[in-house]
Amino acid sequence: MYKELINFIKNQFNTEDFIPLHAPVFIGNEKKYLNECIDSTFVSSVGKFVNLFEKEVADYTGAKHAVVCVNGTNALHLALLVVGVKPGDEVITQPLTFIATTNAIVYANANPVFVDVDLDTMGLSPKALRTFLEENSELRNGECYNKITNNRIKACMPMHTFGHACRIEEILSICEEYKIELVEDAAEAMGSFYKEKHLGTFGKIAAISFNGNKIMTTGGGGIILTDDDELAAKTKHLSTQAKAPHQWEYVHDNIGFNYRMPNINAALGLAQLEKLDFFIENKRELAKIYSSFFKEKEVSFFEEREGEKCNFWLNAILLKDRTERDVFLEKSNQSGVMTRPIWQLMNKLPMFKNNMRGDLKNSELLEDRVVNIPSSVRL
Repeated sequence: MYKELINFIKNQFNTEDFIPLHAPVFIGNEKKYLNECIDSTFVSSVGKFVNLFEKEVADYTGAKHAVVCVNGTNALHLALLVVGVKPGDEVITQPLTFIATTNAIVYANANPVFVDVDLDTMGLSPKALRTFLEENSELRNGECYNKITNNRIKACMPMHTFGHACRIEEILSICEEYKIELVEDAAEAMGSFYKEKHLGTFGKIAAISFNGNKIMTTGGGGIILTDDDELAAKTKHLSTQAKAPHQWEYVHDNIGFNYRMPNINAALGLAQLEKLDFFIENKRELAKIYSSFFKEKEVSFFEEREGEKCNFWLNAILLKDRTERDVFLEKSNQSGVMTRPIWQLMNKLPMFKNNMRGDLKNSELLEDRVVNIPSSVRL
């Protein structure tokens, strides 16, 4: 079986060379905009491409505001800060995620709390979220508190795994009921929609990543989405070292961060955004091919749900168990086909092994079975 799977993947990319998991593609105005940026000498965080890129991303996603950052992790960190997460607070998230999600919570000096995911989304489960809150929380003076730790539960940060929408509407409803801020980790979801609404625009604030391996890239970079005028202004202010506007004086009114995206990265991102619809169409076609192939095998391909238009950033298959998973990983990588397991659960890492968590049976099952297969745009 393994040899057939590996050969099929190679055939999709029409090469015997090494096939990466997800490589960037530069087929548009990247060099033109980069040269223009260099010629202008504005290559740092001030320049026309920064503002233009923010406007175009906001237009594409339907968000009122978009604020660029150096990377997606910085964007998550700022998003948590501006919604009011304070040291000692708790932020509910999923254990099945890339570590940046959890690191951003710790950067805000808050404590991650892990609840389970749904098997058909790989994202935070609203059922698990409600169960955890019913058993462990109470409202005090209009705020949610953990009855066990006595810490305030200030935010919930679900992640849209591999560009697939979690049950974000249900999660939002629960967060509103329990007076918890919703911060969407849409790092992997640029170009993904649910019910014709872009992921990252359901809650008050969200973050997207433009890392080099994402569906579109700025090299390194991220962006915050929000419809809230005040949050947008505060986010931009904090991302530029909290410098108060003045023609020449250096006046800073808060602890700020050097998180503003440089103009040269924004130039790259603008060119990538112009090709995003092509990238998504190309990748969705590959997902259809994979889906048809795996229907005939004893391997499950991770599909999109009804109402969802997924970017299929990374295609995922579910193998029978960890043993079969590990054999496939070894044979595929030895054959020059890059495959990767899904992340190790955050609660199993030494930094988070003592953090509070709910029943994580779905996360544990997926950890043992999910493998990502090559998902690049094919030219």
